[in-house]
Amino acid sequence: MNITIDPQSGFCFGVVYAIQMAEDELDRNGRLFCLGDIVHNGEEVERLKAKGLEIIDHDRLSELRDCSVLIRAHGEPPSTYELALKNNITLIDASCPVVLKLQHRVRTSFDHSQDDGGQVVIYGQKGHAEVNGLVGQTDGKALVVYEEQDLDGIDYSRPVHFFTQTTKSTAGFERMERLIQERIIQHKGSLEEGDFVSNDTLCRQVSNREPQLRRFATQHDVIVFVSGKKSSNGKALYGVCLQTNPETHFVSNPDELLSVWFQGKSSVGIAGATSTPMWLMEKVADAIRNMVAVPAQ
Repeated sequence: MNITIDPQSGFCFGVVYAIQMAEDELDRNGRLFCLGDIVHNGEEVERLKAKGLEIIDHDRLSELRDCSVLIRAHGEPPSTYELALKNNITLIDASCPVVLKLQHRVRTSFDHSQDDGGQVVIYGQKGHAEVNGLVGQTDGKALVVYEEQDLDGIDYSRPVHFFTQTTKSTAGFERMERLIQERIIQHKGSLEEGDFVSNDTLCRQVSNREPQLRRFATQHDVIVFVSGKKSSNGKALYGVCLQTNPETHFVSNPDELLSVWFQGKSSVGIAGATSTPMWLMEKVADAIRNMVAVPAQ
């Protein structure tokens, strides 16, 4: 049996940057607070906890004083920075540059919308850390949409400034874009300039993985997709693999593998999310080898 790890899978540069910053600080001081899971992968979080990383929430942040706290790649709303300043907290800001640029664009669009009576609409997962950071740029006024039914909350008599969470799927973004345009036309009878300003703010390092993953999924009898269950990007990319190859299975760790998946198969491909560490995909590959008695290459 041929077992191959997708070379394009694994951490994106934003996650690599955040984890490197965390490890550097842990090497210096042996302890570091992180606001939320540094990455949506339980196995990697546990590895860093063993090195001294302590995950906190916003309630705990409000209680801290005179310490250092890491902001992960997802970014944070302005209120987090204001609280840190008030409590003399040193922020180690590992916000992804792509997310920071998006936050600026959302803030600028929100300011402009005050002039044209528009509204900021964000395609994303409600409650997701990145989305919370984006909504914070609009003083909490942006509307978050994820399902078609969420579009009922948009006021179609007002201009719509549309953005997307960076890690959503291209297909999902384009679908919501089309549905909003259709509803504007249905409401107003036409779509005029300024009625709908769509901003494709998908991270290309993430969205470009979709066509590559489709090719990878066609090259193997079975695909094992490795990701944390909290990962929005993981869910999207797993869906891409599953649509291409019905013999795609989602696991968070090697213990979730089932030998029946590999019976009678000659080729297994292992892929992962932008939040999946390479060491975890290698552990999954080793577990499959042991399961089907294939020697490591």
